[in-house]
Amino acid sequence: MLFILYYIVAITVLALHFMGVLARYNLEWLILVLAATVFPAVYFL
Repeated sequence: MLFILYYIVAITVLALHFMGVLARYNLEWLILVLAATVFPAVYFL
């Protein structure tokens, strides 16, 4: 269940990034947070 929630959040953040919404509201750091959370998930699986 948490994986589904994670994927929904990740897809939403990426879509907002490519639409320019994150840059408009100065929230580009969310991409870095998303990238930092992907590494441990892949490493431990």
